[in-house]
Amino acid sequence: MSNDPFAQLKVIQREGWSLFAPLEAVTTATAAELVRHARIRAGQFVLDVGCGTGVGALTAARAGAKVCALDLSPVLIQHGRQHAALAGVEIEFSEGDVEALPYLDSTFDVVISQFGHMFAPRPDVTIAEMLRALKPGGTIAFSTWPPEHYVGQMFALVGKFIPPPPGAAPPPQWGDPNIIRQRLGDAVTDIVFDRSVMLFPALSPQHYRKGIEETLGPVVKLVAALKDEPAKLAAFRSELDGFVAGYFENNVVRQHYLMTRATKK
Repeated sequence: MSNDPFAQLKVIQREGWSLFAPLEAVTTATAAELVRHARIRAGQFVLDVGCGTGVGALTAARAGAKVCALDLSPVLIQHGRQHAALAGVEIEFSEGDVEALPYLDSTFDVVISQFGHMFAPRPDVTIAEMLRALKPGGTIAFSTWPPEHYVGQMFALVGKFIPPPPGAAPPPQWGDPNIIRQRLGDAVTDIVFDRSVMLFPALSPQHYRKGIEETLGPVVKLVAALKDEPAKLAAFRSELDGFVAGYFENNVVRQHYLMTRATKK
């Protein structure tokens, strides 16, 4: 029996996020932005945490870095291996949990995460593990969704309809610079923030919503949980469409995100 109090949550996350692969079409460009923000260069040893289908890992590898990549979902890891093979780069993919990284202390020059580590339930454990695996003087860098913009609002809406387990931190907290500074604490220096926008093509807010109901883990989970409660599901969809409409223009949904970079002491 696992001693992890969130073991069941992680089983659900593993299953829900396994459908994510089609969304790599919109996370590929943002992966390049994170690699740029992290200042990854040839010869560095890089870890991509919550790597999904490996778009960040692959981008770092193509820049000449030696890369390890880890994700909860074996389905997404398989996609990543296929991408690496097609691109002709070597990446060591592993199935695993950011709250219990299978790497030795002070192993990596850079640790990155694109919209990945923020979904782990315990931020203190997560950041401790990411920093443990990072060499002194190394760089930690990640992209997250701010709570004040659409994606953060959407995850808050999901939490209203299906609350997370007690003790699990809301993912959009990772998009607040003040909370990030607090979580990184005295273990780092030279914290730098940057902001950008992901452009998600869609024919309408309703088309967008249908797409994420089939691919985005927390929304997939919510739709399944409310399948026998049509009134609640309809209410969720109505509120979500309203959020999306505020960021929808010229057939794209504008998804604002935050990038963070810091140096381990």
